[in-house]
Amino acid sequence: MEPAAEDEAVPEPVPDSPILDPSALAELGASTGDDTAFVVELVETYLSDAAGQLVAIEAAIADGNADALVRPAHTLKSSSATVGARRLADTSRRLELAGRSGAIDETGRADAVVVRADWDAARAALEEWLAEARAR
Repeated sequence: MEPAAEDEAVPEPVPDSPILDPSALAELGASTGDDTAFVVELVETYLSDAAGQLVAIEAAIADGNADALVRPAHTLKSSSATVGARRLADTSRRLELAGRSGAIDETGRADAVVVRADWDAARAALEEWLAEARAR
């Protein structure tokens, strides 16, 4: 496999993948009988836990440890999808697949940069959602 051209080193996010899909949060609310306090607590827990998953992903990439990448990438993928952080879920999925392949290549290392940017955007969007939810 040929190395990616320099301008292709960092994969672009999926354009149709929103940073935050509010319908996921609405579905969570509906599934809890519109218990906003519960959904707020769930999002707060996600924000706390996801930060640790991101640290583990970055450490696995830095160490070149594909096996250590699988679990935090899978966890971040699933939990991000649950709260509607779609773009972060998509990038985490790519990282999970890279880990399962047994090797971390340039694309995987580039996705580690993308996942940080996706996390920053998702965190900001969820914090905004939290502020609005608490104000209700």
